[in-house]
Amino acid sequence: MIRAAEFMLRYLRARRGTRWPDQAAFDRWRESRVVRHVARVRRDSPFYRELWEGIPDADWRAFPEIDKSAMMAGFGRLNTAGITRAEAFAVAESAERSRDFKPALRGITVGLSSGTSGNRGLFLVSPAEQAAWAGTMLGKMLPVSLLSRIRIAFFLRANSNLYESVGGRRLSFGFYDLLDPLDAHIRRLQAERPDLIAAPPSMLRALADASLSGRLGGIRPRRIIAAAEVLDPLDRAIMERAFGQIVHQVYQCTEGFLGCTCAHGTLHLNEDLVYIEKAYVSGKPGTFVPIVTDFSRRTQPIVRYRLNDLLVERAAPCPCGSPFTAIERIEGRCDDIFYASSRQPGAQPVPVYPDFVTRAIIGASSEIQQYRAVQTAPDRWTIELDLRDGDLRQAAETRIRQSVGALCERLGCIVPALSFAPFARMPGERKLRRVERRYVP
Repeated sequence: MIRAAEFMLRYLRARRGTRWPDQAAFDRWRESRVVRHVARVRRDSPFYRELWEGIPDADWRAFPEIDKSAMMAGFGRLNTAGITRAEAFAVAESAERSRDFKPALRGITVGLSSGTSGNRGLFLVSPAEQAAWAGTMLGKMLPVSLLSRIRIAFFLRANSNLYESVGGRRLSFGFYDLLDPLDAHIRRLQAERPDLIAAPPSMLRALADASLSGRLGGIRPRRIIAAAEVLDPLDRAIMERAFGQIVHQVYQCTEGFLGCTCAHGTLHLNEDLVYIEKAYVSGKPGTFVPIVTDFSRRTQPIVRYRLNDLLVERAAPCPCGSPFTAIERIEGRCDDIFYASSRQPGAQPVPVYPDFVTRAIIGASSEIQQYRAVQTAPDRWTIELDLRDGDLRQAAETRIRQSVGALCERLGCIVPALSFAPFARMPGERKLRRVERRYVP
């Protein structure tokens, strides 16, 4: 059972929304929370106590950054539950093999990240943190209050006690295993008719295609939430046409519940839970890499943790009036920035950001239904395509070559050799990366 008082407190806070009179008041509140939090972390985590030696709590921005490799290397000394890395991996991997995700380790929920980059991360969550997460998530994302009956379909690669804790008498939670076939999901959705569907965009896209073809049987959930993968503009347009509503987003990873959309569909960072410093990308205005300090978690403290994501700030303020940073889009991962040879002899390789690649492809032809771009060498890209009309494939490929050529002309880099292949991927296999770099520059 989750802790009911903590759950309700977090739910009501999240439901109420902004409670600060102005930005300055919010900034003061957040700063005080971070300083108190790092004092507790210093006391309870040998890893951080050693890392921060000689630096006062109030100067926490001077603490060294960490990343996934540092967190995993120091996992046993970083967490405050006394759980070793080997213990945690054993429990999490056993759960994934058996597909029984209920076991915990000394009362602590253990989970594994999907490991998109090949480096899987562990996360630990206490019962109190589980209650806080559930209350906050539902407060921010439910389309109705908890007084209403609502059925949630959650599509996940692996279930967790963290998600199972959400269920109750009025709230029905269903775990849909991404490893199951699409037809099985469709049959179950038709039987259960959920009010809310939360899934990776690749699965939502498959469901949207099924809806447009009539296979989904007219299911109309109250809310659609995309999570765990980058929401591509091509997919978003098709989902919104299929379901007749805004597609909401949850930005969540091993490092915390980092963001979610408001009623207007704008993605905001959850700055009432996490402090996010912005490491801006040179030469790409408004784009930054987040450095996360989660001041709501104590079991596995996350302080000045550099993510591998590229976020783009929204230029115009959101009509909702939230003081939280508004995000135009999550562009992708730093590891998936393409690099092309410069036209200037001896110059550094030229970065080609994921959204540049996306726009060059989907802007070239309205016939494109699905795509992936993979860079396999400095001078070679493979473009996978699925078109409405296969007879127009040659014309689409020609226009993509022209579009990529224009992009490279603008960036001052050498045009790569392009090869084309059919788009062949089933939802649930692994996280979909529309733009993926497979070589180390």
